[in-house]
Parts: sequence; structure tokens; C-alpha cells
Amino acid sequence: MKGNFVITIILNKHNSIMKILITGIAGFIGYHLAKRLLSENIQVYGIDNLNEYYDINLKKDRLSQLEDKREFTFQKLDLSDRHEMSQLFQTHKFDYVINLAAQAGVRYSIDNPHAYVDSNLIGFVNLLEGCRHSSVKHLVFASSSSVYGANVKIPFSISDDVNHPISLYAATKKANELMAYTYSHLYQIPITGLRFFTVYGPWGRPDMAYFKFVQAIEQGKPIDVYNFGDMRRDFTYIDDVIEGIVRVIKKPPNLAQDESDPIKSPQVPYKLYNIGNNKPVSLMQFIEVIEKTLGKEAKKNLLPMQPGDVPLTYADVDDLIQDVGFKPDTPIDEGIAKFVTWYREYYNC
Repeated sequence: MKGNFVITIILNKHNSIMKILITGIAGFIGYHLAKRLLSENIQVYGIDNLNEYYDINLKKDRLSQLEDKREFTFQKLDLSDRHEMSQLFQTHKFDYVINLAAQAGVRYSIDNPHAYVDSNLIGFVNLLEGCRHSSVKHLVFASSSSVYGANVKIPFSISDDVNHPISLYAATKKANELMAYTYSHLYQIPITGLRFFTVYGPWGRPDMAYFKFVQAIEQGKPIDVYNFGDMRRDFTYIDDVIEGIVRVIKKPPNLAQDESDPIKSPQVPYKLYNIGNNKPVSLMQFIEVIEKTLGKEAKKNLLPMQPGDVPLTYADVDDLIQDVGFKPDTPIDEGIAKFVTWYREYYNC
């Protein structure tokens, strides 16, 4: 059941409050996860480099919502800084690590590839090394539905071949999964990767299509509709994503895995999950929901597909349901209504 699941890992063996490290704490998902965990009196240590990929004021405003919580600590830190990351793990004892820090964006990876190497590859190795040299009970990291590339088998399953990424961003996420598996194999670190499917909601990222659509329509500007509108996405509301993460944190993979699973050895405490709504929505239908919610009609620029983009995403979430008893299910009209309410309040429009 959604909405009544509470983490039961508050106390460790020394009867002290659990400490969870969240990287990318000022980001969209990081902020919402921290808010949820803090509401359950869990100690959260958050790091973020506060880069300027999108409006840094939005990131600071997210942080401001957390700063008055007694169990919250923030440190400005870049994952790619090897020395500082080593110091972080030497100074603090983290029970759980949730890695949500990454250089995001499919199209930006075409223009600025080095940002993805620094954050998503070098930074991720630094994090794995930190977990290796400490007694972390479970590392959970963000992957992406982008790893499926132009997969034509639907719905997308974690057992599918993902060896043909069509953007550098997707390639770095696939690399994260491979590196995480290796560290789990070598050092028996329980690690879970989460492939997120088009996450949206209040406090979201301004580079995402839904955010751009609402902003442009509110301002009476045209919106760019790629592939002439012939696209479908498995839009996943932020609260569903957070519920999925919270449940996964509590269930680290063990050594006794199913030998029939083609992506992992039975002796490696490693697991992947899709977190998606399991119900793709057409782009034109999505725009119609936004128009209806705003009470305004969009002016549409119909354009061809962009490099690195895919026509469809569709999550198979059977493993998530089986292992943690949860399936994302927020309807798109409900989620968009909540985002629009937040957007108008935040931007005073």
C-alpha cells in the first residue's frame, strides 16, 4: 500500500539514529527523498556541488526547505573530488548511501560530454571507493530508463539487452550499473540500481519537457513538440518514486539470488529495478492534460526527433511489486495538477 510505509531502520546495533548519505541532495529527487526521510526522524547527510546546469536558485530553495530540520546536515561537495570524497567517508559513518548525484540530461550530453565523465563516471567511482572502505549496509544508486536505448521490446525489463545506448548520458548510466556490479562482486557490497522513468512533479527540473511546457504555455509562448508528437513516455510522479526508493532501501539484495537471472551471479548482492508508472502516455495526450489543467491552449512547433531521444519508454515493474510490494500508480492528470499548483505558487503566476 502506498502512503503508509515507514522505514523501520531507525536504530543501528549501537542504538543510535541511522545516518543516510544522499548525494545530489539539492536535486529534484534528492530533495524529496530527504524530506521524506527527515519526516521519519532519520539522520540525513546531504552533499551537492550546486552546479549551474539549471537555475541554482531553485536548488538553494529546495535546500532551504530542509535546513531547519535537526537531523539534516549539508555539505557542498563534488563527487569528482577524489580527496574530499575520501575525507567524507573517513570522517562520517554512513549506514546507507543513496546516490542521486549525476550530470543529467540526454541532449546536454551531446554538447558537454566532459561534464558527464566527471560526475557520472569519475564521481561514481569515488563513491564506490568510499562505500568499499566503510561498512555501508546498502548502496542505492540512480540509473535511468535511458539505458534501454531504442529498445523495441515492451515493456522494458531489467533482463533486456541494454548494450546499445544512443546518448552519452545513457552510456554513463549503463557504465554505473557495470561498475556497481563489479564492486558488489569484489567486495560483497549490497548494491541496488534504480532505473527511473521520466520523473515529474513539484520542485522538478526546469530542463524537463513538462516544466518547459507549463512555463511556455503560461507565458503565451509556443512549445517544441518533437517527432511531430509521435512519442510515448512512462511518466512517473515524484511521490511514487520516493516510495519506491524508501522501500528498496530497506531491502538490500543478499547472496542467495536466482541463478536464472541473466544479469547477475547468484553470489553477488546486486539488484536492478525499474521504477515507472507502467502505463505510457502519448506526448499529445500529455500536452492536452497540461492544457486542461492550465486552462490554456498550447501553440505547438512540430519538429523532428532530436538526437539521443527515443520514441517510447515503458517500465516492467513486476520485480518491484514482487520484492517490495509497491507499484507506482499516480494518474497523469493528478500529478500534473499538483505540479501546476506548485509552479504557480513558486513563480507567483
